[in-house]
Amino acid sequence: PSPPPLSRANLVDLQKKLEELELDEQQKKRLEAFLTQKAKVGELKDDDFERISELGAGNGGVVTKVQHKPSGLIMARKLIHLEIKPAIRNQIIRELQVLHECNSPYIVGFYGAFYSDGEISICMEHMDGGSLDQVLKEAKRIPEEILGKVSIAVLRGLAYLREKHQIMHRDVKPSNILVNSRGEIKLCDFGVSGQLIDSMANSFVGTRSYMSVSSFQ
Repeated sequence: PSPPPLSRANLVDLQKKLEELELDEQQKKRLEAFLTQKAKVGELKDDDFERISELGAGNGGVVTKVQHKPSGLIMARKLIHLEIKPAIRNQIIRELQVLHECNSPYIVGFYGAFYSDGEISICMEHMDGGSLDQVLKEAKRIPEEILGKVSIAVLRGLAYLREKHQIMHRDVKPSNILVNSRGEIKLCDFGVSGQLIDSMANSFVGTRSYMSVSSFQ
């Protein structure tokens, strides 16, 4: 299901939540603009998307840059092929709905998720700068002052997930840290659906090089 339209009551509630996050004015405006755009999207369907290009593959899926034709918005769409029973499929979509509540300048925005023709689609904000590992491959070296900003953004994103939603990011690594041309740095792929993780793999969740010690216990 898609989120309800932004009513006056919802807007007041949203403004209160934004105040609690202690954001600067620019961050508030950008977050409000994203949520206003998102409210116009409505229910997501496979036919509503036009593929533009492939952005990458990993974590069990392929990510493409798409245009949502009814709204004109550019999104990143992650496609995960899964042959699963309807009950499990519905549970995954239900578990992903918590992402609608994850509204932070340090977390990639979420438009919605749905299932079609054997694939789970997760539709997210398009970060036009790509992932940190892509930046590193192209630049060869990232200056210390930029790494400092990346570290602050990642820590704030992790703190937000933990404090506001009791979510622990299980897979922090460069490919899950995204950047855009406005200089924003955001986390993605934080494994909110246990059923999706279980369905995707029977072995490790995460890239071995970046996994926590607890993952091996």
